[in-house]
Amino acid sequence: MNKTIGLLAHVDAGKTTFSEQLLYHTQSIDHRGRVDHKDAFLDSHEIERERGITVFADQAKMDYNGHTYYLIDTPGHVDFSAEMERSIQVMDYAIVIVSAVEGVEGHTETVWQLLQKHRIPTFFFINKTDRIGADVDRVIQDIHTNLTKNIYDFTTAFQQGDMTNELIEFIAERDEMLLDYYMESGFEQQLWLSTLTSMIKSQAVYPCWSGSALKDEGIREFFQMIDLLTETSFSNTGEFSARVYKIRYDENGNRLTFMKALQGSIKVRDQFQYQMEDTELSEKVTQLRIFNGQKFETVDRVEAGELFAVNGLSELKIGDGIGSFGERSLFHMIPTLKSKVIYDRKAISIKEMWQCFQILDAEDPALFAQWDEHLQEIHIHIMGVVQLEVLQRVVKERFGFEVSFADPKIIYKETIETPITGYGHFEPLKHYAEVHLRIEPGERGSGISFSNKCHVHDLSVGHQNLIRHHLFERDHHGLLTGSPLTDVRVTLLTGRAHNKHTSGGDFREATYRALRQGLEKTTNILLEPYYDFKIKVDIDVMGRVLSDLQQASATFSPPEMTEDKATIIGKVPVATFMHYSTEFASITKGKGILNLMYGGYDHCHNQEEVIQQIGYNKDADPDYTSTSIFCAKGKGYKVPWDQVEDEMHCL
Repeated sequence: MNKTIGLLAHVDAGKTTFSEQLLYHTQSIDHRGRVDHKDAFLDSHEIERERGITVFADQAKMDYNGHTYYLIDTPGHVDFSAEMERSIQVMDYAIVIVSAVEGVEGHTETVWQLLQKHRIPTFFFINKTDRIGADVDRVIQDIHTNLTKNIYDFTTAFQQGDMTNELIEFIAERDEMLLDYYMESGFEQQLWLSTLTSMIKSQAVYPCWSGSALKDEGIREFFQMIDLLTETSFSNTGEFSARVYKIRYDENGNRLTFMKALQGSIKVRDQFQYQMEDTELSEKVTQLRIFNGQKFETVDRVEAGELFAVNGLSELKIGDGIGSFGERSLFHMIPTLKSKVIYDRKAISIKEMWQCFQILDAEDPALFAQWDEHLQEIHIHIMGVVQLEVLQRVVKERFGFEVSFADPKIIYKETIETPITGYGHFEPLKHYAEVHLRIEPGERGSGISFSNKCHVHDLSVGHQNLIRHHLFERDHHGLLTGSPLTDVRVTLLTGRAHNKHTSGGDFREATYRALRQGLEKTTNILLEPYYDFKIKVDIDVMGRVLSDLQQASATFSPPEMTEDKATIIGKVPVATFMHYSTEFASITKGKGILNLMYGGYDHCHNQEEVIQQIGYNKDADPDYTSTSIFCAKGKGYKVPWDQVEDEMHCL
């Protein structure tokens, strides 16, 4: 049986030390490394060893009790949470490490939300019980209050291999049929174990254990419980299906596509067929690798449930599904900051630098590396300043380039407030395309969605698909700041083509102009990213914190008072709060708790100020225009957006 287990935690909760003990007890490594000794097995990159934090999600292979385990160690620092989420999509189970001293922290809640969204069964391990101030009962209550009420402490739940009465009652409370069976027929160990295993898999129960990774207390027993209470079922027959979760380039420049096989099997030299947008691609598998840390073995065949890397595939992206699991994964960790790449253009050509960031973008699509043709600049999206420091080091070590980055700026987005129909026409001499689009406000966080009401009598299916493709091939600029358009529903109403004159690119021009013309006529809104925050402070500093929140344009519920503590929950713009943690630590003398989680986009709190600062001129955008082009007497002529509807051909 193949099982993929992920390790997740807030930074410094002891996750890497825990993984070392796990690997040692399964005889996967012959000695235990330590973070402070800079020799941890899965923190193999020099950057990780110097900083003492996990930056890259790496994997190890373990054999235990007749099962093969793939262990994924993920970053705990919030700046690398996108890397962590990409690994979550291929986990069968997750282990969340929580410090017995600090308890549930900000990133712990982020991790928990992602595991819930991706529906990953989860175990908790309360670590660092050897430290002064450790309080397991308090942390379990913390998890119960902030994460899930279905947590149960399994540390003493089995005695001589049998379940305690307390555990039996806990299970019975969640399964009435089993309770009735128990009352009539008594206890049958295997039946209750099977039920408990199913409950864990369906996320009805979250087992918890406690111990000390540093002192090697409780690790072996915890993993024995995981082995007993987890199960997977994969089929090696049927169409080969897999999910891409990582892209890496090796030291020889080979592109490695990391996948989890979900069904069927694949062999070296097989033709690998997959769909990229509207194109069916077929490439030969030249090599299959099974990784264990930085080392790997080549194999001739992989089967369902295995994690592996393929050499020979050029187009697949992280999140792509293959076969019957063909839908792309949706990721929720979205960068809210952007920065410009600064480098010596006399020493490094633009082409070389852009190629470097294209590789980094393939490995980390959240970077969203962009080449701004107008400004002749490379821009990237980031989660935080620590990520920039790591990127600077990575570019130097891997490509030999010295780079720096401009101060990060907020990534704004735009949407609309009222529905509208946009019209675009593109008809210079010997070209022809017309597009009519209905544009409506969408739900927050929905991005751009598309529907089609166009009849094939008006436009062929091929042309309709072209219009859809052009809507999703790139970001579309809003009118207020030129920021990406989002949260709109676009419906293709109708359009027109010409048998002779419609050629490649005509519908791109007409589609862009239709979208832009609609934006000209509606009410546009600027959006900015927000944090969801939870603050816990002593009552004597509550007034100062509330004042800071008001100045930061936060919205929050009335504080909840418990003994001498106040808990404040609300929402605040990233722009006003991203540097507050240092000041907060000073105000509370390090005793307050500040949990920040990405809370999506909403109305910009200072829209007019931002518009003025950015100074975007919608009429001078080189990539977009709302003006249509018509043709008369063998010559094309321009029609402004506010006059175009009078000249449309299919109104």
